[in-house]
Amino acid sequence: MSTSTTGTPSTDKDAGKKGTSLADTDFAHDSTQASTLGESLRGYVARVRGGDMGSLPAILGLVVLMIVFGLASDQFFSLLNMANLVVQAGPICLLAMGLVFVLLLGQIDLSAGVAGGTAAAMTALAIADRGLPWYVAVLAGLVTGAVIGVVIGVLVARLGIPSFVVTLAFFLGLQGVILYMIGQGGSVGVEDPVLRGLTIDNVPVVLGWVAAAVLVVAYAGGSLLRYRTQVANKLQHQPLSLVVVRVVVVGLIVLGITGLLSLNRSVNPFFPIAGIPYVLPLVVVLLLICTFVLDRTTFGRHLYAVGGNAEAARRAGINVARMQVLAFVICSTLAAVSGIVQSSYTGGVSPASGGGNTLLYAVGAAVIGGTSLFGGRGRALDAVLGGVVIATIANGLGLLNQSAYINFLVTGIVLLVAAGVDAISRRRRSASGL
Repeated sequence: MSTSTTGTPSTDKDAGKKGTSLADTDFAHDSTQASTLGESLRGYVARVRGGDMGSLPAILGLVVLMIVFGLASDQFFSLLNMANLVVQAGPICLLAMGLVFVLLLGQIDLSAGVAGGTAAAMTALAIADRGLPWYVAVLAGLVTGAVIGVVIGVLVARLGIPSFVVTLAFFLGLQGVILYMIGQGGSVGVEDPVLRGLTIDNVPVVLGWVAAAVLVVAYAGGSLLRYRTQVANKLQHQPLSLVVVRVVVVGLIVLGITGLLSLNRSVNPFFPIAGIPYVLPLVVVLLLICTFVLDRTTFGRHLYAVGGNAEAARRAGINVARMQVLAFVICSTLAAVSGIVQSSYTGGVSPASGGGNTLLYAVGAAVIGGTSLFGGRGRALDAVLGGVVIATIANGLGLLNQSAYINFLVTGIVLLVAAGVDAISRRRRSASGL
């Protein structure tokens, strides 16, 4: 007998029906504890050797890409290009974050990209044709995304149609919807200053520093408070030294990025450009929300449980169908946010919005970041890390004036390697019992 994460016994036979036990999920490490920083490091090395690599391949890949492109182009590490890289990565990260919720269940949403395009078209038309204020138009776009997610989720969860088939049908059908809304060869411009400013305007430098300081202090306070609570209640906890190291690392990253983007990056001395692009705080806020939902809520725990073993989760009393519907709703809603941000970056919406390689890049971002295609493992942070890797490839190759086919080849190879690492890691975890 083994015990599920909800406290309800389940048999090893149940766990083996899908080939992945609940111990394989991303909260399996809750049962481990190390008293010192050295023990934590040794434990992490042991997990990596056992196949639990997490986001390590994405981080190492990003470092390698930065070094290669930095040496190959003297423009790559310029302040202007770093800010442009942030803006380019924004829509990919947002869409990938939504896909993480679906991938955690071992499902797929092939329509996420065009769902975002449909929502962006709804938003743009609400402003251009109806004269609605930007916040009402954005709400209409988000509702559009949520409705699409509800329909997909019901078809998958209630009727039992494979998600691949349902979302492929929506991938084709929603392109027809966008074409009907905009018209053949037409486009709708995004001229609202607030929406357009998401990607072309910047947070005032002082406000950016204040927000960065608040974020670091909040993270430090939350981490220390959680540690104190766990110790007081005699719960499993990480060593204080590791908590402090994480706070310092996060603080250095946040303050370093803020300092870099706060410098003047304009090539024209008469028109200074400084500050964090507005899209970055948006990504950070949604990342914090998604992380909280996955790590600190019953819904998140149930989502991991269903992805680890749906049958065991069902026997433990979890409403599997409800979890599936909600996952698709969250995915399509975040896809709507991504589509709106992308329309801000391009300055308009066309029948091709959300199509092409949009979805492939987002799926690649989630997988490269460490989210498993087999379900049960993944974090919102994985999507952001993978999104930065994908954007870095496109950005760096663009600076080197490489042909478009090179970009496709490199991205495809990176995705294939990431999927291979995921499959090998899963096999090693199963063999080592992690």
